[in-house]
Amino acid sequence: MEEQHIRMALDRHWAASAMGDQVAEHAIYHDDAVCEYPQSGEVIHGRRNLLALRSHHPGRPSGFVVRRIVGAGNLWVTEYVITYEGRRAYTVSIMEFRDGKVAHETQYFADPFDAPAWRAQWVKQGA
Repeated sequence: MEEQHIRMALDRHWAASAMGDQVAEHAIYHDDAVCEYPQSGEVIHGRRNLLALRSHHPGRPSGFVVRRIVGAGNLWVTEYVITYEGRRAYTVSIMEFRDGKVAHETQYFADPFDAPAWRAQWVKQGA
């Protein structure tokens, strides 16, 4: 039952994020949640700081698509694509839950790149 509640909370969280509803988006976090961005070395402490940081982002996303959500117990992973100013950022969010809310999140962001010609014989281009 707990996993079902977590999955529903994730669905609400990502829908609110896609709509730009900052309050609903951040309802999933504990007050003392920690969010890490390993690529920049930033660590955000507390739901209040995370909400403030995201609310002041200069470029609002023009697109937001969840590709998949997988998880069990207290560990859940979401793959999604955010479009900022016409550029896609492939994103992975790893969330660790405590008592039904996110206690720790790590987010990875990756830019798209062109597939090298040398592997064309083994691959099929996807989305």
